[in-house]
Amino acid sequence: MRSANPVLDRLDDTSRGHRLPGAGGVEAVTVDDVVVRTVGLLLLTGATAAVAWVVVPQAAWVSAALAGTALAGVALVLVISLRGITHPAPIIGYALLQGLLLGVASRAFELVYPGIVAQAVVGTFGVFLGMALLYRARLIRATPRLARLVIGTLIGILAISLVNLAFRLFTGRQGVEVYSLTGQVGWLPYLFSGVAIIAGALSFILDFDQVERSVRGGLPRRYAWLCAFGLLTGLVFLYWQILRLLSYLRR
Repeated sequence: MRSANPVLDRLDDTSRGHRLPGAGGVEAVTVDDVVVRTVGLLLLTGATAAVAWVVVPQAAWVSAALAGTALAGVALVLVISLRGITHPAPIIGYALLQGLLLGVASRAFELVYPGIVAQAVVGTFGVFLGMALLYRARLIRATPRLARLVIGTLIGILAISLVNLAFRLFTGRQGVEVYSLTGQVGWLPYLFSGVAIIAGALSFILDFDQVERSVRGGLPRRYAWLCAFGLLTGLVFLYWQILRLLSYLRR
């Protein structure tokens, strides 16, 4: 079974090379370790977003700053996930960058659509907790069929997003993802956002299963940081999709 999250997807391969023999005094990772670090990263991201919301002005250069922050965040995701980094420093750096991006961009949305940020936050954690309960009750199971469906959908979403961004940069026209905060939206952006939210929600089922199996596999405790990082990236993705869909509905 593979996770739909590229960070957590590598944990199976990692666990095969790092199973604990019960010697050396190295502690194995637990679910509690992952929970504590995930909550810590979320609090750090939220605190940074709150500071950016208040301190960073809504000036003309903000768009360039947001683009740079987003690209830096993507670069960190690729480096951390591909290299399987377990040191907290770059993972904390990603949380800080995302907090900056979330704070500035969310304030821009809030100025146009009052109350939208609170709705997006509640929706994001509501979906996350709902999927956690469904996984805990085994009402939705992490099957190979579900994994193929979710992974294929998320790869398609990423590819379409990149094509849409290039289309926007070269033509100035909107596509399946609308970057402006105002203006009418056709049915395709609604459909795209809806599919992305469903795929993001279902990916948590695969993520929970991946973390649980990695804990059983006996990874060293430091891998709790990588697990927490994977869950944070999933939450950030879901927040952006919900925020965008809510902005469509408010137009």
